[in-house]
Amino acid sequence: MYSRWIENRIIEAIESPFVNIIFGARQTGKSTLLKKIISTPDIWLDFSNPSDKAQYLHYPELLIQQCKAIPKSRVPALIVIDEAQLVPSVFDSVQNLYDSDKERWKFVLCGSSARKIRMSSANFLPGRSMLHILLPLLKAERPPAETQKKAESKNYSPLPFIFHNNKEPENLFPCASLVERLAFGELPGIACASLNLRNELLKTYSLVYIEEEIRREASIKNLSAFSKFTQLSAIESGNIINYARLAKDSGVSIPTIKSYFQLLEEMFIIFRIPAFSGSSRKKLLSTEKYIFFDLGVRHASAGLRCSEDTVLANPGSLFEQWVGLELLKRIKYSGEGALSYMRTASGIEIDYILELNNRYIPIEVKWTEHPDKNDTKHIDNFIKEHKKVSDRGFVICRCKYPMELSPDILAIPWSYL
Repeated sequence: MYSRWIENRIIEAIESPFVNIIFGARQTGKSTLLKKIISTPDIWLDFSNPSDKAQYLHYPELLIQQCKAIPKSRVPALIVIDEAQLVPSVFDSVQNLYDSDKERWKFVLCGSSARKIRMSSANFLPGRSMLHILLPLLKAERPPAETQKKAESKNYSPLPFIFHNNKEPENLFPCASLVERLAFGELPGIACASLNLRNELLKTYSLVYIEEEIRREASIKNLSAFSKFTQLSAIESGNIINYARLAKDSGVSIPTIKSYFQLLEEMFIIFRIPAFSGSSRKKLLSTEKYIFFDLGVRHASAGLRCSEDTVLANPGSLFEQWVGLELLKRIKYSGEGALSYMRTASGIEIDYILELNNRYIPIEVKWTEHPDKNDTKHIDNFIKEHKKVSDRGFVICRCKYPMELSPDILAIPWSYL
C-alpha cells in the first residue's frame, strides 16, 4: 500500500490513551489507511453496510454489550468503526465505555461527515478524543514528474512539508505532472486509476456522493435547486462567494444558499479562505472565498470533462486553486499557520497571504514560465506596507528553477512548493 503523510501520526495516536476520530471526504483513503495500520482489530464495524447500520440504529446498546464480552487482557481491545456518523448514538456508547475503563478498550472512529454528530445528541467526546482529518494527496505523497523534483525544494518553499525524520518512504503514489493534477485532482483512488477511467470515476463520485448522498444526509427536498447549486458552486470555485447571485441562479433564498455552503463544508467538500484583515489599507473586501477540496471533483461537479483541454481553457485559475489547496492541506495537517487572500475595491489583489509564526508571507500564483517584476508589484507593496511583520514574498509559477525577482521576492517552480 502507498504511504500517507499522516499515518505515523495516527499510529502514535492509537497508542495514546484517547479515542481517535478520523474525518475526511469520501475516497480520501480513510478505510484503506486504517486497514494498513490495523491488521487485527477485535471488532471492525462498517456502517456503510445497510444491515449493520440498521442493526446498531435499532439497538444502540449493542456496541456496549459486544465490547464488554471481549475478555480482559493486558493489551487493550481495539475497536474500529467506519462511517461512524451514520449511527450518531455510537459516540455516546464509546463515551460510556471509555469512561468506565480507559485501559480496557481503544477506539478508532472514522467518517465522512461531522454534520449528523453535531445535530444529534452525540458529541465529539471532548477531553477524551484526538481528531484527525484525512485530505487528498499532498505533493509530498505524490512526487512531481518534472526532472527538478529531486532538488532540495524544501529550502525554497514558503511552507516546507516533508515526511517524518526528513525521509521519503519508498512507496509514494505515482508521479504526476502539473497538468495531470489540475485535470484529475488528488484523490488517491483516482491517482492510481488508469487515465482512460478517471473521468468516468469522477463523474460517478460527483453524482452519487455529492448530489445524492449529501442531499439525503441533509434531507434536502428541493432536488433541482440543490443540483443547480452544486454545479454553480463548482464552477465558481476559487472565487469570492456571491450569495445573492447564487441564490438567484439556483432559485432559492440567500439563507438556503448559506446552509448549502455549510453542508458542503461539514462534508469536507469545500474549504473557506477568509479575506485578509491585518491591514490599515481602506476598502479591503471582506467576503470570504472558497475552493472545492479536489479539482477533479470540481470539474465533474461543474459538468466539465476532466481532461487537459479543460485545464488549458482556464489554467491560471485552476493553478491558483491547486496551490491554495496544497497550502491548506499542509496547514491543516501541521496545525500551524493560516491562509487568507487580499483584494481591494480598486482591484489590487494578492492570491494568498500565509500567516506563520506571527509573520505574513504574500504569495502570487502565475501560470507563466517566465516571471518578471510585473508579477511582483502587489507583493512588493504589501511588504512595504507591512514591513514590521513581512519581509519576503513568493511567486509560484512554472519556471524551471528558482529566480530572485527582487531582494525580498523569490519565484519558485510549483514542484518546489
